[in-house]
Amino acid sequence: MEHLEEYKNIFDKYGGMMRTKELQKEKIFYPKLQYLIREGSVEQVRYGYYQWVDPDDFSEVGTVIRLFPDAVFCMNTALFYYGYSDRTPAAWHLAVSKDSGKSRFHIDYPFVKPYYIEPKVLLLGTTKVNMDGHEVCMYDKDRLICDCLRYRNKMDKEIFNKAIQSYIKDSNKNIPKLLEYAEPLRVKRLVKDLIGVWL
Repeated sequence: MEHLEEYKNIFDKYGGMMRTKELQKEKIFYPKLQYLIREGSVEQVRYGYYQWVDPDDFSEVGTVIRLFPDAVFCMNTALFYYGYSDRTPAAWHLAVSKDSGKSRFHIDYPFVKPYYIEPKVLLLGTTKVNMDGHEVCMYDKDRLICDCLRYRNKMDKEIFNKAIQSYIKDSNKNIPKLLEYAEPLRVKRLVKDLIGVWL
């Protein structure tokens, strides 16, 4: 199709994903949009959100970070990434501010599981990692373990136990950092009771 590159450049300007109002602003109206969808260049990821299809990128990571640029990858997603769990998560586990709207997570694809976090501790212990060729914001191992302790009653027992044991054996763990995070996350006693005995 003529001008395909031109449309790709417009989508690139918006990080590969555009909302209906942005499409209208860029004069990509309904008939043109439908053509791009039929043609396989664009896909609708949720109501009012459209992304450019990258034939070389089979990962959902790009879609997740475009839909939720404010989210931090956490819990089972991070456990799997660090090798603390060998179970592929059925959904993307994302930490977001408890003030963010809940309806944005009611989507059919990709599957996401939000954790609503106090804004003052949302960015505590974040780091940038590369996942499937995308730079994402994720909690570091020490913050991750504090979160496992916080949500231990909601976690699968086997996943929880493996996470704790993997952390204890990890030569890259940072105990001073773990204790530093444990204070504002209110899990200091649990850290001492559950992890202190192994150190």
